Amino acid sequence: MKLFRSCTALLCTLALSVTALPSLGSVEAEVAALRTQWEHVNFELAAQEQEAAYGELLERCDTLLAAQPDDAQALTWCGIVRSSFAGVVGGLDALGYAKAARDDFERAVAIEPTVSEGAALVSLGTLYARVPGWPVGFGNSKKALKYLEAGLEANPEGIDSNFFLAEFLVSEGETERAKAHLQRVLNAAPRPGRDAADATRKAEAEALLSKLSAD
Repeated sequence: MKLFRSCTALLCTLALSVTALPSLGSVEAEVAALRTQWEHVNFELAAQEQEAAYGELLERCDTLLAAQPDDAQALTWCGIVRSSFAGVVGGLDALGYAKAARDDFERAVAIEPTVSEGAALVSLGTLYARVPGWPVGFGNSKKALKYLEAGLEANPEGIDSNFFLAEFLVSEGETERAKAHLQRVLNAAPRPGRDAADATRKAEAEALLSKLSAD
């Protein structure tokens, strides 16, 4: 049995090799590449190919953060990489990656609270919602809600901020609130260059909304 539910908001790889640390001027491009390749694996790569692909991306993150340990965007997307890998490997092995992801997100938020339109806040809230609680893990519903609501405040009409708050609200039995946020997902404007992510997330929102409406 896996320790985590599959982290659909949060899977990845990067099919690029790097031997040198990125320069200051290349950090933004490097983070964009991480995001693009994460979306490729999360939404397009077959499940049996994902674990091997993560190894390359985890190494890429180690290289990036060694060069730029205080870059909030790099911390955010490397946190997404680690949390996604935790969702893939599952079991007790996943907990170490989940803790590392939590640390990345917390550092990112401390540096720039609304970095990447609240992505670190949303990701941190999702981790607290999905990781088992004590004594196995650090999951905590109150912290999950706190960070998910902060992420929504940072990006009120965002696809991810609304979807993951809705998912959490469903788990807490707050169906009507969840429906409103799922509808926001369906009404959200497309994000440039993120067609696969938008299409998948909207399909998930539509399926969940249909299920809630049928119950």
